Amino acid sequence: MLDKALLDAVLDRALSRGADFAEIFAENTREFSFSYLDRVPRRMLRGHDLGAGLRLFYGTRQVYAHTSDLSRDSLLALANTAAAAGSGTCLPGGRKLPRLSPAAVTAVEVPPSSAEAREHLEFARSADHAARAVGPAIAQVTVSVSWTEREVLVAASDGTHTGESRSYLMGAVEAIAAEGAERQSGRKVLSSRTGLTEFRALPVEQVAREAAELAVRMVRAPYAPAGRMPVIIGNDFGGVIFHEACGHALETTSVAKNASSFAGKLGKMVAAECVTALDDGTAPGRWGTTAIDDEGRPTERTVLIERGVLKSYMVDRLGALKTGLRPTGSGRRQGYRFAPTSRMRNTYIAAGKDRLEDMIASTDSGLYAKKMGGGSVNPATGEFNFAVLEGYLISRGKLAGAVRGASLIGFGPEVIQRVTMVGNDLLMDTGSCGSISGWVPTTVGQPSIKVAEITVGGRSR
Repeated sequence: MLDKALLDAVLDRALSRGADFAEIFAENTREFSFSYLDRVPRRMLRGHDLGAGLRLFYGTRQVYAHTSDLSRDSLLALANTAAAAGSGTCLPGGRKLPRLSPAAVTAVEVPPSSAEAREHLEFARSADHAARAVGPAIAQVTVSVSWTEREVLVAASDGTHTGESRSYLMGAVEAIAAEGAERQSGRKVLSSRTGLTEFRALPVEQVAREAAELAVRMVRAPYAPAGRMPVIIGNDFGGVIFHEACGHALETTSVAKNASSFAGKLGKMVAAECVTALDDGTAPGRWGTTAIDDEGRPTERTVLIERGVLKSYMVDRLGALKTGLRPTGSGRRQGYRFAPTSRMRNTYIAAGKDRLEDMIASTDSGLYAKKMGGGSVNPATGEFNFAVLEGYLISRGKLAGAVRGASLIGFGPEVIQRVTMVGNDLLMDTGSCGSISGWVPTTVGQPSIKVAEITVGGRSR
């Protein structure tokens, strides 16, 4: 993408006005998306993004600039502009970080871009047919396919010179069931990081049926009652609560500003003893896995909480300078237009030893939130409100029937202290996470967990 001689010249120019550190992030990204609604192809888009971002450190202050023109003149002009903007702003407190060795480039056997449009159409038709076969209550089916192929390069004044190729391929099925005026949806996702060979083997018809069956089950269910009660949160996407309500507060993006409920608590009990949580950038085939982060550092498996004790934060380069903590390969960004910051990768609560059936049997009255949906979170406090897409009442230790319209309302750091049982059924799910450095691919996950008490939003008893 850019030769070493040009990179060195740009870095030298960027350092010419007294910066402590300079970094170039370049990317060459191709994207595709296709949607299919009510048996009709609705949209097919292709995109190509090429550019570079330049970051300078003056102590613990950073200057960032970017360009879509990768010519020599443009990049040297960018270096001049960034250096001039930062000149005279040096602040005390910075420290040098160690030189890095290059990371291996990730290979994909059959790239997503090699598929023809008719293959995506066949995928959509198969999913649509399987979902509608569930029954006449299915009023609408939407199928989408998207892929991204990205080549990134990172070079910095500390000797870093590395890069990686990344591939993402996703299919999603959403079914809407209708009965009278009521509407409920079910959604399932298929994804692959290793290209078309793996994706073609995924069970699209089964996943489409599951999405439709969920929609039908929920449209026929009564409304959930409201109140405080024990709640069992299901595995898989149930991990979104920890991700949103606790994960962002464990990033040095917020910790360094003391805008986190976990700031200053390393080595202290912050969760129930049965809770261990990790952020693993190395897990094979996961949506948030990369060989290097977007600062060129090798990714790693970071234990955040171990048996209730806070062990680490997610630390990027600037976060390391501000806090004195060791970087964890967590610097991420959407693309070259964004400066990186500390972000989650594959974040999950580790498996325990309890069985889901034992959790249910131990609950006299409560809610089993089998499938979580979206919600809202205050990242500074951890206060959250999440929808329950698939829920069941528990009565006298048994599931008593599906309910809809439930939501979970609480405070993340408080909820993880109230976990009483952790399941042996860990599952992970594909997602996307937004923050000040844009949207990045992530994975959320957990086993089933039982929480002693959470406020459930629904209809008053």
